[in-house]
Amino acid sequence: MNQTASLENTRQMDSEIEIRKFGLRDKIGYLFGDFGNDFFFILVSSFLMVYYTDVFHISAGIVGVLFLIARLWDAVADVAWGRFIDSRKRSPQGKFKPWIFRMSFPLILSGVLMFVQIPNMSEGFYLAYAFVTYLIWGTFYSTVNIPYGSMASVITSDPVERTQLSTYRTMGGLFASVIINVAGPQILFIDNEVNAGRFMLGAILFGLLSLSCYMACYRMSTERIDRSGSQLNKTNVWRSFKGLTKNKPLISILVISLVFMMLTMLTGAVNVYLYKNYFGNASVLSIVGLVQVVAILAAIPLSKPLIARFGKKEAAAAGMLFAAAVNLILYFIPGLDVGVFIGISALGAFGSAFFNLVIWAFVTDVIDYHEYVTGMREDGTVYSVYSFARKVGQALAGGLGGIAITAIGYNSALKTQTQGTLDGLYLLSTLVPAIVFLIVALLLAFVYPLNKKRTAELVADLASSKRIE
Repeated sequence: MNQTASLENTRQMDSEIEIRKFGLRDKIGYLFGDFGNDFFFILVSSFLMVYYTDVFHISAGIVGVLFLIARLWDAVADVAWGRFIDSRKRSPQGKFKPWIFRMSFPLILSGVLMFVQIPNMSEGFYLAYAFVTYLIWGTFYSTVNIPYGSMASVITSDPVERTQLSTYRTMGGLFASVIINVAGPQILFIDNEVNAGRFMLGAILFGLLSLSCYMACYRMSTERIDRSGSQLNKTNVWRSFKGLTKNKPLISILVISLVFMMLTMLTGAVNVYLYKNYFGNASVLSIVGLVQVVAILAAIPLSKPLIARFGKKEAAAAGMLFAAAVNLILYFIPGLDVGVFIGISALGAFGSAFFNLVIWAFVTDVIDYHEYVTGMREDGTVYSVYSFARKVGQALAGGLGGIAITAIGYNSALKTQTQGTLDGLYLLSTLVPAIVFLIVALLLAFVYPLNKKRTAELVADLASSKRIE
């Protein structure tokens, strides 16, 4: 291909369709996408382990192994689906939106099936059923989440607007978190005990809400940027791989996200046991969810001026350092009243919120950097590699969560756990997060290279069609 043709393809890749301008409708539509995702994602990450241990009576250690195997498979499925999406032609509705519409229906059905209990079956049957249904749900989740995450880069090319999409996406997850963490315990538990029928009811209810959100995302979001010229490079897997290995921002954000996701999944699983057993009141999880979401919402109006002045990575690193300090304080003052514990932990949620609010903007930045390095626009591939790291983190966290809960001596047959087990739950909920938040803060500050100045330079370079060949 000669240079003139290459430049023409670049112009085609960067062209924007003449349709309505980016606005509030796009932001709300993108919000609904993660709203739909997190109805089941949070339900699964927070309550599936306790469902397996207390309803199916599978040991926590075996559940951890199940999570590890299934999520590693999901990670592979993410990359395969990302490459598949990048090889598809753009339809009149867009390149990514149609897949959200098509795959959301089997995703919701598979999610409900995870919480079906067939009575009077053997332990082996329940283990096999749990593994198969969880594996199927995770695979279908990839088919919706990969196009959804990739879509942000074709809704708008403006970095400020992309940050707004990241914020609204986080808000969508927060809204789902409020509903799951506040209403969930009231629906799922009866007299502080897991109830199989209630879990089934909750899965159906949250599934219907999730499907409604996906439809709203499909209807309200608009793909403006036509990347059809990138189809010329769809078979060049080796060139894509070389570009990924040269993408230092991607590699560093992969490591950061893997570590952070491990903590998110671990604390999501452990918190149920913490409040159910250590504090003796599972229903208080409703208050926990509400207070933490309020703390995160409080960070939203502060995030925009802080990020505008200092940059995304700088604000996120400072927030993580603050969260680490809060959790370390909690570790050294055990025996707190549950209300005081919730209040102090909410400060930690406030600090970590600054990372959550910009993480998806980080992802669009590393997608841009991949184009800068390779000259190829591969949104689905790069996003799927990022999602791969998150899934590995989820897998390791699921395995470590089960192993850790088993290691501290948790026994579902006991109505009251031993003091050693209770102390172990408190350590997993305070000291471990403090250490991980500190690690993430250091990685952001000293390893991730796209600070405020470099990000602005990257945008300018791409706008002037500069490439490194």
